[in-house]
Amino acid sequence: MFNIFFSVVRVHHQQTLINDVLSVMVHILNEEASQPLLDVVLQNLVKEGKVSVRECMLQIDSRNILLYDKLVLCYVLQDADSASSQLAVSVIQTCADKLESFVCGFLTSCILDRDAVGSELKEFYHEIIFKIFKCAPQMLLAVIPNLTQELLTDQVDVRLKAVNLIGKLFTLPDHHIAQRYQDLFIEFLKRFSDKSAEVRVSALQCAKVCYMTNPSGVESQEILSSLEGRLLDFDDRVRTQAVIVACDLAMYNMRCFPPKLISQTTERLRDKKIPVRKKALQKMMEVYRDYCNKCSEGYMTISDHFEQIPCKILMLCFDKDCMEFRSQNMELVLAEDLFPAVLSVEERTRHWIHLFSLFTPLHIKALNSILSQKQRLQSEMRTYLAIRRKEKGNNSEEMQKRYKVSFLKMAVSFADPSKAEECFHKLNQMKDNNIFNSLALLLDELQFTDARTSRDTFLNMIGEKHQNFEFLRTLSSKCSYNIFSSEHVRCILYDVSSKSPVNKHLEAASVRLLLAITSFFPVLLRGSESQFQMLLEESDPINEKLIEVLAKAGTHISVKLSEIYPFLKRVCLEGNRVQSKYAVSAIAALVDTSKQFIFSSLCKELVDSLVGGHNIPTVLQSLGCLAQYSVSTFESQDGEITPCIYQKIFQVGSSDFVDSFNDASGCSDSCKLKIYGLKALVKSFLPHRGTQIKRQINVLWDILSTMLQKGETAEGITSCENDKACIRIAAAKSVLRLSRRWDFHISPEIFHFTISMAKDDSPLVRRLFLDKAHKLLKEHAIPSRYACAFAMATSDCLKDLQDDSLKYMAEFVKDYSREAQLHQISGVQEGLITDFPAYIVVFLIHLLAHDTSFPPMDCLDEETYAQFSSPLFVLLQALINASNADGALDIVKDSVLYLICIFRAIKRSEDVIDVERTPKLHILADIGHSFVTLTNHNGLSASHAPGQILLPSSLYKSNSRCLTQSCFDEHFVKRVIQIFKSNISLPASTLPKRGRKCQEDRTQADVVKDNKLILASCKIVNLSKDGRAEAQKPEKEGNSTGGRRRKRALSPSAPGSVAFHDCSNNDYPSGVSKKSETSLQKEILSSCDSVATISSLGGSNVSIQNVKSNTIDVEHSNHPRAKLKGPCSLKEISKKAEALVGQRIKFLSPVDKCFYSGTVDGYNSQNNKHKITCDSSGDVQLVCLASESWETISDGSLEEKKQKVGRKASVDTSASEITDTNEAAVPRRTRRQKKLN
Repeated sequence: MFNIFFSVVRVHHQQTLINDVLSVMVHILNEEASQPLLDVVLQNLVKEGKVSVRECMLQIDSRNILLYDKLVLCYVLQDADSASSQLAVSVIQTCADKLESFVCGFLTSCILDRDAVGSELKEFYHEIIFKIFKCAPQMLLAVIPNLTQELLTDQVDVRLKAVNLIGKLFTLPDHHIAQRYQDLFIEFLKRFSDKSAEVRVSALQCAKVCYMTNPSGVESQEILSSLEGRLLDFDDRVRTQAVIVACDLAMYNMRCFPPKLISQTTERLRDKKIPVRKKALQKMMEVYRDYCNKCSEGYMTISDHFEQIPCKILMLCFDKDCMEFRSQNMELVLAEDLFPAVLSVEERTRHWIHLFSLFTPLHIKALNSILSQKQRLQSEMRTYLAIRRKEKGNNSEEMQKRYKVSFLKMAVSFADPSKAEECFHKLNQMKDNNIFNSLALLLDELQFTDARTSRDTFLNMIGEKHQNFEFLRTLSSKCSYNIFSSEHVRCILYDVSSKSPVNKHLEAASVRLLLAITSFFPVLLRGSESQFQMLLEESDPINEKLIEVLAKAGTHISVKLSEIYPFLKRVCLEGNRVQSKYAVSAIAALVDTSKQFIFSSLCKELVDSLVGGHNIPTVLQSLGCLAQYSVSTFESQDGEITPCIYQKIFQVGSSDFVDSFNDASGCSDSCKLKIYGLKALVKSFLPHRGTQIKRQINVLWDILSTMLQKGETAEGITSCENDKACIRIAAAKSVLRLSRRWDFHISPEIFHFTISMAKDDSPLVRRLFLDKAHKLLKEHAIPSRYACAFAMATSDCLKDLQDDSLKYMAEFVKDYSREAQLHQISGVQEGLITDFPAYIVVFLIHLLAHDTSFPPMDCLDEETYAQFSSPLFVLLQALINASNADGALDIVKDSVLYLICIFRAIKRSEDVIDVERTPKLHILADIGHSFVTLTNHNGLSASHAPGQILLPSSLYKSNSRCLTQSCFDEHFVKRVIQIFKSNISLPASTLPKRGRKCQEDRTQADVVKDNKLILASCKIVNLSKDGRAEAQKPEKEGNSTGGRRRKRALSPSAPGSVAFHDCSNNDYPSGVSKKSETSLQKEILSSCDSVATISSLGGSNVSIQNVKSNTIDVEHSNHPRAKLKGPCSLKEISKKAEALVGQRIKFLSPVDKCFYSGTVDGYNSQNNKHKITCDSSGDVQLVCLASESWETISDGSLEEKKQKVGRKASVDTSASEITDTNEAAVPRRTRRQKKLN
């Protein structure tokens, strides 16, 4: 009967009928309740929703009826299920007392031992619990606590279902399960840290609905705490779900949502897993858009916690793992996704201003990269459209090349450059001029709303079905002013001008934002000139950022110089140094070519102030900056300016000043004034537009030399140690700045003194110098040879300086190797090696050879040589480390090849400055050569052998009579290298010390971590202050060779020809110091007479000009030479060939023309070659002794020679030579040079 009632009842039946059926069923249950009757009720209770529309259709699909009839029948089936379920609910509610024991017994059995239950309803007991709890919760008072057992079971599926059930129970209003069943709630919270990721994810999903049920409840706060912990879960699926839940809850209750949880959720934008970062980006932007809408509606005020979201999003630009996070895509995020589409420009500007109050330099850098690429694309697009209009119909090959170059430049602004370039070519082939006119219009629309309207019109014209719609949609976005516009600029100016207390604390951020916009899009200031000019002149105190804005936008806006010149002149004379710098730049930006007299007038007033001693720091800054913009004006007044600086500033002692030491650096006022004077002079030799300098620079070189050596600006001046340190670092930085233009004229002396700042007594000097060199090298603003400073600083006693030096060195090698390889591939400077970072070895070896700490020539202590040579070892280690080449072994192989060629070239040269240093050059070359050959395991490059070895003639001079044999026994050099490698894994305190004394309060180096190459020496190599060292006594010479050479199998280079160099076309500035004049003249003259010889690693098939013999006469050399047999005749060798097998000989290798000792293991009479196994390396060589020098050796003599460490004489006919060239052999800098302050 119960089955019939449940099967016939329908939702549309009258309520009286349903009540009659219910009364009959209740009566029966009250009379005789049983388990079978309960099963029927429970089966119908869980029917609702069980049969979906799809299942209904499957049940009736086989019937031959119309589709409409099928849908009607499906509805009937679902209606029946719903009605029967409602009837079951009514029965349970009415007979709760009668059925409670049966229900509790059944459900308890299912929870505790489900397998023992025979009813099929055991599979649905969780749903039965939920349904009954909704309609008759009092029936389950004894059942609900038992759910705790399911949360503790070992079965994951049971825990999972229990979590889902409890989560649904918690969502039921007015039941307060969390409060009534505290033990159950506590165990539920523990499931957030369940060992199963699926359970943790399920708990998070339940947390969302639980919180929304009662956001202000105590239990909700505990749920948020558990949610917070899952943001750092070790499983990325759980972290992703935690981000989703946290963001959804934040949008649900934004005003009361915990700020800390918002911040921690935002941190998932830095998650180690890309999918988590992607989901976090999507959800956090949803949160931020919702937040912006609420702020616009007045529901919320601007909050730092929510404004951190865009800050974190910007940092994704530095994510190198995911293409979607690159600046090309992040531009679209800022333009289209960050703010709600309907948000007004005023509201957007408010948020941007607040963002800038939170920005760090890294945020600024990320935003600048986005704006920079947008500006470059817009600029190139304008150029392309102009060419297309001008050359309409011109399809010549030359035009196609121009288009291709333009497309390549623009394509880099897209996430997929290759695909974008292809789309640009397709765009170029389109005949519809409306497309190109619309793009041109977008580039000219400065208003945000107008740009958006124009873009929408353009996209509607194209249509979504266009094959390049997505590309054109992206291109139109990048061409639009949709991140910042002229409306943003007007809003910023209005906010700054309002002077309201609300905006006052954000004034600095507003001006920084204005500067960021105008730095890339100065045209956006158009239309706001009068408002900006009023703001600039009324600002009190003077805002240097506003002056900088004027300097950047001056050439793009309509501002009359005559109106604003009095204000700018006042700043140049009375402002501070920063203000005056930008004021001069602003005048230069606004001045017309016909009004250059303004500079003359300003310069005269500045000179009068300088002579009168009024506000000298600012006046010096103004003069220096003016000299960079108007060389002729400065030179016309130089007769007064330079002598005044020398006589009234440089040659005045500190006792003539009333000094104060309030500055953090401890620099006195007189010292600062001297530094300001130096900066002014340096700037006067670095004009912005590359104008030819007519003044002489020789006096400045002399001043810099004195500053670098003594820390004083003139002879007879005595300063405190702090001032001396400040003077030295100022001079070193000045040399770095001057090297951008005047490096050809920097003498070896000044170069040595400058690099020695890396080992200065003052830790502050060392730090400032290294950081400055790193910054300029990173910008490619100075020659690469100044990277020698990093190598010299790697033995610093301060661990942080060690670490930074090694980091700077690795960055230098990686960056310059990559660029040099690009030059090589593109054919730029093909055949030269000066582009490669390996070339700085040439300068480092010369620096070390002139170091006063060089071991005595008779020193045989391996430890001493290992410590002294550590800068060279560090550099070589960095050069041949594959990780510094992004794993590209070709770059490493090239570096190894170039290093070997450089060492051999140095071995065939002598020192120009002091010929007595030549043996030291050769010793260092030998040590470097051995280090490379023993350390390198990547092989050599066979395709990029250098055609020429260029050594700077200001340091080296070719001497073909120099012996090229090793200066040391090979085992001695191996021991030196072994000691170095063992030292880099020891704590600093355990290593030998040399050089200057470490300060007691300096931090010692700790144990090396992560296999980083840390030189642990606490003492540092010292260069002499005068650039020279006392001549060391020559090493005592012996008459026998000392040891054996290791075989080096090298790939021969391509044959080349002799090349001559002419320096007549070199345009040198006229001013050369007396101290550097001699070496400079020698450099120029020698380069005119130099011969570039071709480098060959084989050497056997290349004839070298002026090399007449493969032997060296003893009387032309102080080095001993072994008496070796000349080449034997073929007949003689044939007779002795078989007899040599088993004997030990010393032979000249045809591979690298060096002598090796080894055992003859066999003889091939067909090709007349002996098989020889080398003693030192175990390598096997096939040598035709008939054409090579060789001699037999006895075991006794060999053992004796092994124990001797002396100079080894051999004839090296390798063709690696030097070329006396201009010192312009420093790597060519192809990137745009940046201005130096």
